[in-house]
Formats: sequence, C-alpha cells, structure tokens
Amino acid sequence: MATPIKEWSKLEVRAVVRFLFSKGTKPSEIHKQIAEIYGEGSMSRSRVYQWCTWFGEDRTSLGDEPKSGHPKTSTNKENTTRVDKLIRCDRRMKIREIALKLEIPKSTVHEIVHDTLGYRKVSARWVPKMLTEDHKLQRVEISQRLLQRCQQDNGDEDTTHIGVGPGGDFQANNNLFDNLITGDETWVHLNTPQTKRDSMTWKHPSSPVTKKFKVQRSAAKVMATVFWDAKGVIL
Repeated sequence: MATPIKEWSKLEVRAVVRFLFSKGTKPSEIHKQIAEIYGEGSMSRSRVYQWCTWFGEDRTSLGDEPKSGHPKTSTNKENTTRVDKLIRCDRRMKIREIALKLEIPKSTVHEIVHDTLGYRKVSARWVPKMLTEDHKLQRVEISQRLLQRCQQDNGDEDTTHIGVGPGGDFQANNNLFDNLITGDETWVHLNTPQTKRDSMTWKHPSSPVTKKFKVQRSAAKVMATVFWDAKGVIL
C-alpha cells in the first residue's frame, strides 16, 4: 500500500512528472499516481498535461519561467506624471485607453488615478440654458440699469408702466417692482411615473416582497408657461 507524502515541494512533484513521462507513462496515469501519493491538491490534471507537453518539447528546467509584463514598480513617479498629463489633456479618457497608450497594466493605472492622484469621475451638471458671453453681458447690463432705476427718485406720476422705450431706456413708476412681470416655461409630460426610490417602503424580514412595474414617461407632453409679479401668479 502506498504511503502518502505530507510535505513536498513543487519542484519535487514536477521532477516526478518528468520521471514518469520519460518512462512513457500517460499523463492521466501520472496525475492518478501523483494524487495518490502527494494528494489531490499537489497538481491538477490540466497542469500535469501542460508539464508533459513541455517535457515533450525538451524542456529541462523545473522552475517557473520569468513572467512577462511590467514589474510591480510600474507605480512610480514617472508613470504618475505621464498619467496625470494624459488626463489633463483629455478629461474623458478611460482607464483602459490610458493603459493602452502608456503600455502599463490597467490595475496600475487605476491605482495611480484614484489613490495617488486622487481623481474621481463625475458627470457634467445639467443647466437650463447654455448662455453665450453676449447673453451674460446683456443680463448684466439690464440688471445694472434696473438697479439704477430703483435708486432714482421716480416722481413722474404720468409714468404708470414699465417697459423699454424707443430709445432703449426703461420706463417705470414709483412702484418699480410692483410692475415687474416675469415668466418661465417648461415641458411637462402627461404621465410622470413614480421613481423606484420614491416607492420605497419599510418592511419586516417576514413581509412579502413588493413588486413594481417599470413604467416609462409618456412621450406626449405640453408646454407649461407661467407669468407672475411681486403679488403672485398672473397667468
């Protein structure tokens, strides 16, 4: 009866594989004998076949071949500077693209970007309108002119409204803000379903699982336009 070996090394097991393979033993039989003596975890069946293939190709070394790829020291100051430079040139560049461009592992790039450089990816914030420089300048000028009108002594009783006159000047009465009317508009869907977060409820571990059908917002929508002044909604 065979006596199992409890303490062994990888080189020892590989030497046995080479010995048996040189005797003409089939890989399946080699794996069976190794598992019987050294245990099931000593070498898998696929690994036995791999080593038999290598020995059949006149391999003599029992040690591991030098691994290809980049050393663990790829997270260095030089690569950190290169990654930072690429991100500053293109803020939308992905981790995979940086790794391919610099020829360093993705894991290293991820570590440099998040841990070393402290970057985090965020989405752009939505704004109602994208104002040009002319639009911004026009708003500043109008606001300044309105402010000047508020600071002036409006004693003209004949002026009962606010508007833009023929010369482009604002006309106002004593109660300037009472005559200011502003408005806004937005698209409103005819059906806006409740979100999943809004429908969350408290439950006990024994409570039945709640279900919710996924409903899309309706394609049909209307334009809601509102006008108001200092006293409230007008229209």
